[in-house]
Amino acid sequence: MMSFRYLKNVMQGTAVFTLCFHGSMAFAESAPESGPDTRPEIIKRGEYLFRAADCAACHAAPDGKGLTGGRPFALPFGTIFAVNITPDKQTGIGAYTDAEWLKMLREGVGRGGKHLYPVMPYTAYTLLNDADALAIKAYLFSLKPENAPAPQNSLYFPFNQRWSMMFWNWLNNPNERFQPNPAQSEQWNRGAYLTEALGHCSQCHTPRTITYGLSSKAYAGAVQVGWRAYNLTSDKQHGLGGWTDEQLTSYLSTGKASGKGAASGPMAEAVEHGLRYMTQTDIAAMVTYLRSLPPIAQGPVAQTMATDPDHALSETARRGQGLFAQACAGCHLPDGRGRQSEWAALAGAHSVSDPAADNLVQVLSDGTALETGRGRAFMPGFSKAYTEEELAAIASYVLAHFGNTQTEIKPSAFKN
Repeated sequence: MMSFRYLKNVMQGTAVFTLCFHGSMAFAESAPESGPDTRPEIIKRGEYLFRAADCAACHAAPDGKGLTGGRPFALPFGTIFAVNITPDKQTGIGAYTDAEWLKMLREGVGRGGKHLYPVMPYTAYTLLNDADALAIKAYLFSLKPENAPAPQNSLYFPFNQRWSMMFWNWLNNPNERFQPNPAQSEQWNRGAYLTEALGHCSQCHTPRTITYGLSSKAYAGAVQVGWRAYNLTSDKQHGLGGWTDEQLTSYLSTGKASGKGAASGPMAEAVEHGLRYMTQTDIAAMVTYLRSLPPIAQGPVAQTMATDPDHALSETARRGQGLFAQACAGCHLPDGRGRQSEWAALAGAHSVSDPAADNLVQVLSDGTALETGRGRAFMPGFSKAYTEEELAAIASYVLAHFGNTQTEIKPSAFKN
């Protein structure tokens, strides 16, 4: 796991501390071994940590009510479904002991020795200290049990052989707890813990190896389940080096940043289910840590709109210009500032200057949504209202007009 290797490289010394919820460092507290912990303060703390760990983004039911799972994850080797994490003893997590819970989070091994697939980010959760891991369990056990068996996974051989995960774990799971770096500030260490362990940001934003483990290019950006997770390193052209602290803080807290566009897809879910509930102190700690990531020049470069971006439009993009005026400008405005809301802003967003147009294609096809402090911001999908050729024309125009990217998107990009 590259992000953990990076931490080990910068964390010299043998610190014996674990990071607790309030951001201070203290010895991990022990937790009861028999029965769920019902102390209100632990449950409340567990709820906060549960949100910081972004568990609901995967385990929420398709209707958004409850944590009964069922969401499909289409991967190159098949489809895996999220499981029920309510305290139901038959179909959920209600029979887990503390020891079994910790083994599942850290080693990816469930009750009865059943190996999990790394769609569950246990290679990040392995960094959690006992107190935080068990506080999350206490919160989940305080919820109403719901009987809801997960759909059967559909995986190709040999990936349907769970025992093979033993070898994958040997290669890719450090199975070590987070150790603060005494050479760094308390804020940096808190940010590292939130980003690496709870937020598991590296799981989406780091390219994968041939074994589907994390590569050595930590946070250089990657395509996951059809969406591009952008470069988070301090590189000024490809990453966050050109962002101000205010922009990054706003993006993490609200899903939008002035001049940088709005979050969509899985990132919008991370904001909606987790990041927007975090304290400003914790968000500031994450910003501090992200600022320290070594620059890697990889991925699309965000652009600002040219003075005359439409002077050399291709025939396809020219057709898209008319379709954009008809279907899109009402919300996004011709200059991309967004009508009434920055969540509708396009100018400056990575997605409109990515030549591959991964996220733009996803949004145009299926839409995206984000719960905000001002209500629900959503972009409907247009795959049923427009042809593939029309959507490709719109995408080509958006790239040229807002991202200075002269790339002609093919209709085949919109085929399901």
